[in-house]
Amino acid sequence: MASRGGPMVTGTDGTDYSHRQRIAAQYQISAQNKSRLKYCIFFHYLLFFVMLAKLSADILDRLDIFILEIEELQIPKPLIWEYVWCISLLFTFLGLTAVRRNRIAMMKRYMLGIGVFGLLPIFYAIIYYLPDVWRYVTTGETEDIALWQDYPYGLLWYGFIIQAVQVHLFSLYFANNLVSAWSARGTKRE
Repeated sequence: MASRGGPMVTGTDGTDYSHRQRIAAQYQISAQNKSRLKYCIFFHYLLFFVMLAKLSADILDRLDIFILEIEELQIPKPLIWEYVWCISLLFTFLGLTAVRRNRIAMMKRYMLGIGVFGLLPIFYAIIYYLPDVWRYVTTGETEDIALWQDYPYGLLWYGFIIQAVQVHLFSLYFANNLVSAWSARGTKRE
């Protein structure tokens, strides 16, 4: 076999083996989407820590721990969707395991978990905060809307929501691509 820049076999220019050096499409797609899904899961962790910072006041209250600096922030009480969204973090471990072992069934469970515990609470939050955000965006008035530190509370949540929707939708897209690529191999790993 000829190598570039090395000794050449007589009667060939070295390109007759180029077909052997191509990677099958499903393996290339798999490698690319694995990397992208890992980035999405990393951003999911970052969003989780933002949510954990928001929930810290309530968690400390439930544990009967008093920290004056946190109490002075007067963080609003959390709604149930915030805790439900935090459950979606558990499914990231399932997704990472599926990526590591190329498991179709585990990846499908990851996708289901992100859809139910990631996207549904976020869609609930979009609907819940929509009246306040719409009123503030259209009129600019802060009367009759919830404020935190003189900022519209719903608008602050929309900053989080936009990021979370992007992370979850891209995660689902890359996970679906992985399932398709793994299924194309012809072998099903459950």
